[in-house]
Amino acid sequence: MKHSPGFLSLVDDAKSRVREVTVDEARKKLASGTARLIDVREESEWIAGHVRGAEYLGRGVLERDIEQRAPDKDAELILYCGGGFRSALAADNLQKMGYRNVASMAGGWREWQAQGGEVEQ
Repeated sequence: MKHSPGFLSLVDDAKSRVREVTVDEARKKLASGTARLIDVREESEWIAGHVRGAEYLGRGVLERDIEQRAPDKDAELILYCGGGFRSALAADNLQKMGYRNVASMAGGWREWQAQGGEVEQ
């Protein structure tokens, strides 16, 4: 997908403040139970397939619902989307809400699949 220059500028700005983790790092943290992996894509994307063990909390309601779903603002949360753009924007917003240990998974769902990560539908 070709993204607009304005969107890419917004993402680059968010990424300047957001920690990114690799797929391998996310996989290890998910397997060890030290982090929660949250899918912020659209519901139709989630239904089509997602990371095994991930939780769904779509970008459209993330900021509204996160404090109820993850009240501990020190808990490690790793967000992912299709390619790492929307998750960076979402992570930036969660940091603004006081979450101190949030990251975006670089490459998102596409990179997870490319590296043979476990998926479910």
